[in-house]
Amino acid sequence: MSDDGFPGDAIASISGPTQHHGHRSPSMNFDYLNYSFKSLSRTPSGENLAGVASKNAEDLERRFHMPNDEGMLHLKNTSPIVAKAFHKVLIANRGEIAMRITRTAHELGLKAVAIYAYEDRLSMHRYKADESYQIAPEGKYTPVGAYLAQDDIIAIALERNCDVVHPGYGFLSENAEFARKVEAAGLKWVGPLPETIDALGDKVKARAVAIKCGVPVVPGTDGPIDKVEDARAFCSEHGYPVIIKAALGGGGRGMRVVRGPEELDSAFERARSEALSAFGDGTVFIERFLDRPKHIEVQLLGDGQGGIIHLYERDCSVQRRHQKVVEIAPAPNLDGAVRDALLADAIKIARHVNYRNAGTAEFLVDTRGHYFIEINPRIQVEHTVTEEVTGLDLVSLQLHVAAGWSLADLHVSQERIAIRGFAIQCRVTTEDPAQGFQPDIGKIEVYRSPGGNGVRLDGGSGFNGSIITPHYDSMLVKVTCSGATFEKARRRMLASMVEFRISGVKTNMWFLLRLLSSETFIRGDCWTTFIDDTPQLFTVTKFRNRAAKLLVYLGDLIVNGCRIQGQVTAPAADLQEPAIPRLVDAQGNAVDVATAPPAGWRDVLLKGGPAAFARAVRQHKG
Repeated sequence: MSDDGFPGDAIASISGPTQHHGHRSPSMNFDYLNYSFKSLSRTPSGENLAGVASKNAEDLERRFHMPNDEGMLHLKNTSPIVAKAFHKVLIANRGEIAMRITRTAHELGLKAVAIYAYEDRLSMHRYKADESYQIAPEGKYTPVGAYLAQDDIIAIALERNCDVVHPGYGFLSENAEFARKVEAAGLKWVGPLPETIDALGDKVKARAVAIKCGVPVVPGTDGPIDKVEDARAFCSEHGYPVIIKAALGGGGRGMRVVRGPEELDSAFERARSEALSAFGDGTVFIERFLDRPKHIEVQLLGDGQGGIIHLYERDCSVQRRHQKVVEIAPAPNLDGAVRDALLADAIKIARHVNYRNAGTAEFLVDTRGHYFIEINPRIQVEHTVTEEVTGLDLVSLQLHVAAGWSLADLHVSQERIAIRGFAIQCRVTTEDPAQGFQPDIGKIEVYRSPGGNGVRLDGGSGFNGSIITPHYDSMLVKVTCSGATFEKARRRMLASMVEFRISGVKTNMWFLLRLLSSETFIRGDCWTTFIDDTPQLFTVTKFRNRAAKLLVYLGDLIVNGCRIQGQVTAPAADLQEPAIPRLVDAQGNAVDVATAPPAGWRDVLLKGGPAAFARAVRQHKG
């Protein structure tokens, strides 16, 4: 048995998440490694891998000079299983999730291919991959539209001999049409079947599936509505408050809470417009709005061959305008009976559709019970907290399943999944909470990140010199801290926030510090509107920048000398009027710098462009 309580063969096949700054991962013995490779001796196509596996284990032993019977190595995903089925994965996404997938691809022995929009050409994710390609010429698509260009993305995958497409989250990850095109092109799709996305990616259809499975749902319209008159009829019958939701997509887009009839018409039109803009479909539906519920989601994993497991739950109640801010695994203070019911209902829905790959069942929980709200048929932003408390790499599991392996083949079963400690994730963004979380743009002048035991960083655009543009989401880095108890994880997160140094752009770190220090959060009793209901969280906290203060003091001392009476120091700098140099032309005549300079090469370039500039240079006789 490993220190995580897993049999060694399970660890050899699927192991802990990417290590960042002291992140834990299960240890692996080379005996386990060799045994696991032999036990998984054939690929789905029948190829024998035992020889390759044994040689791989021996090579690892030689490389690290570790005896087979006693050497332990913190190593993950050296299995050739996936590398035998695939050799190159195209990541149809950007930012931190693209870098997250790249890391696991490399651990599995795969090459990672990144794509990027012209406006995203300086993004870190393209440089972390083995290859990167611009999706389309400048101006063909909008900065976001480039990542939605299905045919262009698939063309890149085929031209560059990729085997598999991983969509990450957002963009095309819940697009059944894209999944069909990927599979029609002969590529593997890392995600549910297109039919499953059709059934569960649409909240209205997912609600119907839940009702069919006997899972409780929030009272709402029987299906999508497209007329405000239908909305008025529902509200007249069920009363206020209600919530209008986009049928497709997620991330809080296309959602509006309506607390009275005077708000209904404008909220309905805004929700429809936002849904159409974000997801290409303005379909909405209405549910009764629960007062102060918790938002609990269950991580699911299926192999499409009948194997379905859960990786326990996450508490995502700390959110702003339906956008998650802090996530916790497992959910603190959740009643055991409610937890068991949530997990059972999530499995029930997944089994009904023979779910394949990773997904999340989301519920609202109040004092009267729990209610299913939606299925997210993709990996989630907050998957890191689940990886931290289970020791499993969800992206690795996704790729294994896409390669055709069942959970049984991978020695992953429900009884082997256990929770260890707590993990908290905070999203550090370039937003100013004091200005309604208005995104900031500019150049990051200083970026120093925290580290240490139990601190994991999943970054995308956070580094010295990074240019933050207005084109994409404002997330700099996801910070995930784990500990034996919720309080230890919370204190570790507080220390990490204090250790951060970011300047050049505004961030939400001071807000996260106040949130983590609030009594409600410490008790683990937050609800979905906690941020909106707690104005004291927005009292601005100024960070003390001791290094900057020291530099100001030293500069003042050098220029002005010591101001302390009686103290002897170096004299103040002798500041003299700077001498202005005299400029002359080729004939020795003085040049009047107040007049406009003569036309030069720069004017040729600006007026005629690169071709005219090159032609002028070639024709110049000088």
